[in-house]
Parts: sequence; C-alpha cells; structure tokens
Amino acid sequence: MGIEPTSEAWEASILPLYDARLKIKLANWRGACKGPGQTQRAFLRSGIDAGRLTWATIFRREVPMRGRNQIILGGIILSLAVAFASRGAAQATEVSELKVKIHEWDVPTKGAHPHDPAVGPDGALWFTEQMANKLGRLDPKSGEFKEFPLKIEDSGPHGLVADSNGNIWFTGNFKGYIGKLDPRTGAVTEFKIPDPKGEDPHTAVFDSQGFLWFTLQVANMVGRLDPRAGKIDLKKLPTANSHPYGIAINSKGLPIFCEFATNKMASIDPQTMEITEFTLPEGARPRRMAIDASDRVYFTDFSRGQLGRLDMTSGAVKMWASPGGAKSAPYGIAISPDGMVWYSESGVKPNTIIQFDPKTEKFARANIPSGGGTVRNMAATSDGRVYIACSGVDKVGVVEPAR
Repeated sequence: MGIEPTSEAWEASILPLYDARLKIKLANWRGACKGPGQTQRAFLRSGIDAGRLTWATIFRREVPMRGRNQIILGGIILSLAVAFASRGAAQATEVSELKVKIHEWDVPTKGAHPHDPAVGPDGALWFTEQMANKLGRLDPKSGEFKEFPLKIEDSGPHGLVADSNGNIWFTGNFKGYIGKLDPRTGAVTEFKIPDPKGEDPHTAVFDSQGFLWFTLQVANMVGRLDPRAGKIDLKKLPTANSHPYGIAINSKGLPIFCEFATNKMASIDPQTMEITEFTLPEGARPRRMAIDASDRVYFTDFSRGQLGRLDMTSGAVKMWASPGGAKSAPYGIAISPDGMVWYSESGVKPNTIIQFDPKTEKFARANIPSGGGTVRNMAATSDGRVYIACSGVDKVGVVEPAR
C-alpha cells in the first residue's frame, strides 16, 4: 500500500471498509479494555467472529498483555489483509454431499462461549466455557449436562484434555496457569506458569509418558508439565512472534505444533526440548493440526483456505484447496480411526463440516445446522464420531457418520 502497517494512516485506510457499528466497538475497546480478560470478554460478546482475530503480534513486533486491545485491532486489520490477498485465488475444489447426522445441544450457561471439546475416558463430551469460567460435561446418550466452576476468577479456560485417570486438564488462558479438574469431587488444582512472560497458555496434549505439553501463543513458547512433580519447563521458539497454536503427539512420542503467525510447523524433542522447524509454502498460516496413523501431519491453513499435509521425514508438503474457497478459513481438525480427516470451515456461513479421504483425495461437505459460530477445535472418538464446540452460538455437538 505504501503506508506503514502500524500507522494511523494505514488504519484509516482500512477501517472505512467496516460499518459504523464496528468502528464504535473498536473505539470502545481502545478506551475501556484494561486487561486480557476484560478485552476478551468485550470482544467475544460483541458478536463479531473471533475466529479470525487472534494474532497478537500481527505486525511482527511483541505486544504486551496489557495491550490486548491492540491485539484485537491488529487481528481485525489482519483479517481484512488476508481477505484482500485471497482475491483472485483459484476456484474451490469439487465436493460431494457428506452423509452425517449432526446433533447439537445448547450449553446450560448462556454466553459461555464453548471453546474446545475433548473426549472423556467414558465417552463424555467435555468442553471449556471460556467466558463463563467453567468446564462442562455432556453425556451425548442422555443429553445430561454438568458444569464445574473454576476457583480463579476470569481464568478463561481454553484447551482441555483428559488423562488416563479421568481427570480433565485445561489451560487457564487469561490467568496464566494449567489446571486439573477431578470430576469426582469438583476439586481443581492449579499449576502456575513459572515465567511471568508465559502468557496465553493455549492448547494441551498428553504424551505416552504422562507429560502434558502445551503451547503458549502470545509468549511464543512451548511448555511441558510433569504432573507427578508439578514442575513446568518452558522453551522459547527460535522464530520470533510465531504464535505456537495447535499441538499433537505422534506415534514416536514427538510433540508437533503449528506456528500460526508464520508459514512453519515445528517439533520439540521431549528430552532436550530442542525445537526443529519445518517450512511450509509461502503465505501458509497453520492453525490446528492432527496426525494420522502413519505420522503424517494434517493442518488447516487458515489464511489461504487450504488443507495441508506435512511429511516429517522428508519435509514434503502437499496442499489441497478447501471446498469453501480461499476465504473459507479452515480451523478445527481431527482424524477418526478410519483415517478420515475432518475439519470445519469457519469463514463460510453456515460453518461447514468437511471430510477429506486421503486415499481418494476427495472432499465431502455438510452444513452445521446452527451455523456453527466458529468451530475452533474438534475431537474424534474411538467409534468414529467427531465432537465439536460451536463457540458463537453457545452449543456443543456430535457429528455422526451415516452407517
């Protein structure tokens, strides 16, 4: 454009593309949002799709937590830039009808903004209620809900995962801690991030040794928690402001994660914590990921509207255009036991559920009945169903393939 992308002139050239109501909201955020929890709540309750607006350091510079309102503004401007860049992109790929049943339930607390789902050892659907400061559990068979309030106010629970004993671990996104819920008693144990710069604990996953690995998006770190000792180790990423996001463990016990603000994926050695980065095509922005039985890494390219696959051995990358096109913003992703890849397009209305068959490289699509309101993550069950959380419409759901 010829204008510095952090200048008032550049902002002025972009913001007129939004309507007057959005300008008012931006002004309110600038004046009223003092901290991360407050900003996030004001933003999420505004009704704007938060799925596109999470890059905290979009202009390649560090943004402190106290400036979270700047993060929101930066994300909005970035979303416009991504939309402009995608104009003139290739036509969307061919897609067939996806034969599934999608069951959805309203979560008990209005405005809870369910963020991530997880599968409990008993098959229950667990989810974080980010704006209600709770964890929730749904029995999909009976439709019965149970909610678990957290002790620390405004924790902003984000990612969650079950351990082998049935405890539910979660990231306290707004307050910088990892939590463990015992569903039998409702007791919550907190593990504070030891580094004050360790902001934004994000997505968590267990390895086979019982260690909990997690990303810290704004802090640009990856963490490892030993639940037995209560010790947390942190590792800074070699690429500045790369925003580690989705994370998963392969069959060899190697944690692999997305670097959302760059065109890179990375792995971290579980013993030395040395990080190895893998470069993706220029312009790719990997957000969420899943690993198949052959340790191939599938990821959603949120920026370019594509599904990607990375071979960690050779470094080879293959990309497919998502059916919804360049602006479809693929987000949550999971792989079912039959090897099918599932993900949601958050940039189309209604949001979609996409199934990709790696053997035929064919896509199938179904619309989410409620509209989805941004499916940020999903989890596959052992019997081939997929659990989803529909943040913007306060629902959780189960995608069941036709038998």
